[in-house]
Amino acid sequence: MTRSLRSWIGGWSAVGALLAASLACTLPTQAPLPTPEVGAPAVTLAPLPTSVGTVETGLPDLADLYAAASPGVVTIWVYSDIGGAHDSNVPLSQGSGFVIDRQGHIVTNQHVVEGASEVEVDFTSGLKAWADVVGTDPDSDLALLRVEVSPEVLTPLPLGDSDDVRVGDLVVAIGNPFGLTGTMTLGVVSAIGRTLDSQRSTPDGDSFYTAGDILQTDAALNPGNSGGPLINLAGEVVGVNRAIRTETFTVAGEAANSGVGFAIPVNIVRRVAPALIETGRYDYPYLGVTSLNESAWNLRTVEALGLPPEATGAYVTCVTPGGPAARAGLVGAGRCNGSALTAGGDLIVAIDGHVVQDFSDLLSHLLKETEVGQEVVLTVLRGGQQLDIPVTLDARP
Repeated sequence: MTRSLRSWIGGWSAVGALLAASLACTLPTQAPLPTPEVGAPAVTLAPLPTSVGTVETGLPDLADLYAAASPGVVTIWVYSDIGGAHDSNVPLSQGSGFVIDRQGHIVTNQHVVEGASEVEVDFTSGLKAWADVVGTDPDSDLALLRVEVSPEVLTPLPLGDSDDVRVGDLVVAIGNPFGLTGTMTLGVVSAIGRTLDSQRSTPDGDSFYTAGDILQTDAALNPGNSGGPLINLAGEVVGVNRAIRTETFTVAGEAANSGVGFAIPVNIVRRVAPALIETGRYDYPYLGVTSLNESAWNLRTVEALGLPPEATGAYVTCVTPGGPAARAGLVGAGRCNGSALTAGGDLIVAIDGHVVQDFSDLLSHLLKETEVGQEVVLTVLRGGQQLDIPVTLDARP
């Protein structure tokens, strides 16, 4: 029987299948990512490479790009005292990561280092070092490590601007699929603005928060690529490889590439990393609603809700009691905890004057433009009328 799932691609392991996650579809909002104030601990970004070479096509020489970027990509080995027959001196799993400054900070996925008792980082030079976990962010599935090594051995990768990424842009992924260190694959950005379930469940434990603004790529990603960089042809990191959706599995039961991979946009790294350095955590703005995902917004659903066929927006299925949306008076359709979808919920069509085509648009705006404690104005359609409703955002509980 064919199965469709999204698998975490981190922590390549020879002893077990990959973790799997169902398709993201609902739930509370995504966050602001305010730029750190002057004086706040900040990630020191590396300068752009002076040159990665060109060929007659005018495109960068991929071999030169690899030579410039690969020294900044590391292999991460995870040790865990899980007991039983496992030898704690043998790594339990492997992932990827990349250097972002000369202070020794390394970005990877939270799920790569989750449950680790010790973390080893291997550089392309052959140097190996133990790493401390500075902080983790399960909402975005990011983790920040730090190694105590000489700055001269570090090759920080320049961070690009994921807001400038376009569908069709060529990108490369560098990482360690199936333990094959230093592997580069080439593809395009297949889509932007996707959503995934985060690594953190809601307080009731019935569902997960949603991570938004995700990049989709057909660059080959496989187990062990998790935490590695997705790089544009200017040599800049535009994403952190996180997950794949696949119907293909290896003989060991591990998910294999099918051309649908997902990466955390680097602008989230720009905002989360300084907070992890300063406090070990990052707080996301919280609206407190669930909504239908894109695949559920079909004509039959639209007609059942009594909406015109051209209706677009984020349809509020459930409002979390006591949350910001509930305090502001937003109305949900009563679909909470798996109950049947009914008409009567608010349709959010704009936030602060920015058009909302679907839930991912709402999530993207919250991620990029808002912060905890900020007031936003939601424009909703309710009973044929358009209303502007101010809402003050909380931090995700």
